[in-house]
Amino acid sequence: MTVIIQYMKRNYKIILIAVAFSIGLWSFIPKSTEDPEKDKLLLELLTFVIERGHYDPAVIDDAFSKGVYKDYIEALDPSKRFFLQSDVDEFAKYELQIDDQIKNKDLTFFNLTYDRLVKRLSESKSFYKEILDKPFDYSVQEDFNTDYATLPFAKTSKELKEKWRKQIKLSTLSSLTDKLKMQEDKKNGVVDKDKKETENPLKSSSENISTDKKQDKDSDSAPIKTFQQLEKETRESSLKSFNEYYDFVEDLERNDWFSIYINAIATRFDPHTNYFPPDAKEQFDVSISGKLEGIGARLQKKNDYTEISELISGGPAWRGKELEAGDVIMKVAQADKEPVDVVGMHLDDVVKKIKGPKGTEVRLTVKKVDGTIKIISIIRDIVEIEETYAKSSVVEKDGLKYGIIYLPKFYIDFENNDGRDAGKDMAIEVDKLKKEGVSGIIVDVRDDGGGSLKTVVDIAGLFIEEGPVVQIKSAGRKKEVLYDRDKKVQWDGPLVVMVNSFSASASEILAAAIQDYRRGIIIGSKQTYGKGTVQNVIDLNQFVRNSAIGDIGALKTTTQKFYRINGGSTQLEGVTSDVAMPDRYSYLKMGERDIDNAMPWDKIDPALFNFWDKQTNFDAAIENSKKRVALNDKFKLIEENAKWIDTRNKENIYSLNIDKFKKEQNTIEEAAKKFKSIADYQTQLKFYSLPTEIEAMKTDGALKEKRERWHESLSKDIYVEEAINILNDLQTKPIVKKNIEPLKKDKLVKS
Repeated sequence: MTVIIQYMKRNYKIILIAVAFSIGLWSFIPKSTEDPEKDKLLLELLTFVIERGHYDPAVIDDAFSKGVYKDYIEALDPSKRFFLQSDVDEFAKYELQIDDQIKNKDLTFFNLTYDRLVKRLSESKSFYKEILDKPFDYSVQEDFNTDYATLPFAKTSKELKEKWRKQIKLSTLSSLTDKLKMQEDKKNGVVDKDKKETENPLKSSSENISTDKKQDKDSDSAPIKTFQQLEKETRESSLKSFNEYYDFVEDLERNDWFSIYINAIATRFDPHTNYFPPDAKEQFDVSISGKLEGIGARLQKKNDYTEISELISGGPAWRGKELEAGDVIMKVAQADKEPVDVVGMHLDDVVKKIKGPKGTEVRLTVKKVDGTIKIISIIRDIVEIEETYAKSSVVEKDGLKYGIIYLPKFYIDFENNDGRDAGKDMAIEVDKLKKEGVSGIIVDVRDDGGGSLKTVVDIAGLFIEEGPVVQIKSAGRKKEVLYDRDKKVQWDGPLVVMVNSFSASASEILAAAIQDYRRGIIIGSKQTYGKGTVQNVIDLNQFVRNSAIGDIGALKTTTQKFYRINGGSTQLEGVTSDVAMPDRYSYLKMGERDIDNAMPWDKIDPALFNFWDKQTNFDAAIENSKKRVALNDKFKLIEENAKWIDTRNKENIYSLNIDKFKKEQNTIEEAAKKFKSIADYQTQLKFYSLPTEIEAMKTDGALKEKRERWHESLSKDIYVEEAINILNDLQTKPIVKKNIEPLKKDKLVKS
């Protein structure tokens, strides 16, 4: 959830900092490529840059130290399954010393926790293997509490092993009851096509990988299995999952764990200040630009092997038609050089060998799905990740066409001004929809966590005449107002912007500007995420003259706050929808306001701007929508479901007795049946692609499949349906309402 103005290496302020810092640090820089002082250098760089570049840097004192300690221990052992209470007691001696250790570049606390974690991880590996080696007795009356945050650490290894036993037993019990129910349904000839496997919140991230994700292999023709067979299957599946998890953990290096410590420090300044190790920085660049240089294949680790999980449409591997999902990569060679065996290699290292500059050759030795070995040559190219980019669709209602544009993020290519960005692509999509003759447009920024601030201004400018879009304030400096200076309005018709509680940062700027201008109607969750801060990414390597130490990564730090043109901040409060609609997560605490060290809300003077006065029935459309939502039985059911989910979220104790567990789960399933119709909802609306996309789908089966899935989800989306209803209302003649002052043209307001 990030807004970036520009890459900091282009900012004149950073040059001044770099000069000052490099002079002061010159004598400290390590001279050896394996110098153990590298971590100390990173720690000093981190605090130096944050303290001088952060909008409102926290004081590094005992309170700061306590926050770092808490966050770091939670990050290392969130479910309290590794450390003993004696470990934590030993760690706690440093709870108020971390601030001093940061200032003195002292790594004593980190070294202690790292060494102890490695030891406990090794010990725990024997736990799960022994536990899963023999059948569970599910007739025993016992239970397990999954509220890890309030539970104490185990006092002894015996107590810790017992915690592991119960946690694994609960996971396998959940899997076993699902398998038994499937078999029972099969016996009775019951086929529930709508049954969806839900990820058990009781399972750890490692367990979620495995236990039940291949249940679909139990086809109707498979023989009925005994209880003992199914019980054994759940243990074998869980064992495989844990083995894969520990293979991953054992691939982690000390630097990976040190990054966790560094981030525990960085995020205490505010939740959006983060350290990026070199690999993470590269991944961030890909996520914000939506493109990379490589072959265009997604990889996954399967034990010691690297497998192709998906080919990216349009990429060189996809175009070559030789590589396919399921192929296992055995060796990688650069052009005419000798191939390197990658079996057993860390996935990140395999990725590094396969990726490379556009125009270069990579040769992959792969084991095909049929068992044959093949050498495939691929010329690397620019790969665009289609899921990153804006896309649009058209729907008809009451004889009128409407367009919807989905924007997953506010992407931009900082290295290439001519590259794709959200502003340019949104303009293209709007133009396509205009050519289709639409009578209204929906901009969907639900779940859009943000991105480039520049693109927000460009996108807002598509819908307004010239004017301010957002205000920005840096520490100790006067506010800056970013304007749309183009008088052209690309779309002047009815507009709806869809948001939810995960719409953050840049999404909130756009929604706030559209709302303040009264240019469009904002619908969705009661309020958006509430992130009103701006981050810059700072390349830390620019501070170091000795390149021998290698890449030390980058820092994303909060440098500014942004404000609506009406002067209010979106920080914590977010944007309140004009039409608030119930959603399943209404009562869960997931916004910026729920983070303990989030920056505070404040306000500044408003900017001067003109209301949009071309939508005369604006208020009537809002009122009509509110009435529809209030009277809609499905929305009432969604609201009830949200309250039920909140209640379920607070229930943490589960029985490990199979009969009692089944009874509890049956009670939950019976209660959940009431809400099943929410997922089954159909709007009767038909969505279709635009002509250019239809043409592309003739040769791109993957794109066709993705669009068909998207259109199907749109046709079942009650929120999209209401957005279209609003666009319909905005077509009608204005309804005169009492006590509503008509907007005067060119009225200059400070709102």
